Amino acid sequence: MDIIVNLIVYLVILGLIWWLVTLLPLPAPIAGIVRVLFIILLIMIALAVFGIIPGSYLPRLNL
Repeated sequence: MDIIVNLIVYLVILGLIWWLVTLLPLPAPIAGIVRVLFIILLIMIALAVFGIIPGSYLPRLNL
């Protein structure tokens, strides 16, 4: 159950950061790069939460 709570918390935080970044007036090439980096980060978080890749760099969030 902690795994699902951690995943939800990380996704909410990532969503808030994504929303704040979209408010910035970035040029199109930079916005594309930022979008790709966020997608890679999202995939890495999901894989780390489920233990597919080592996720020691991700802090445990217990609510």
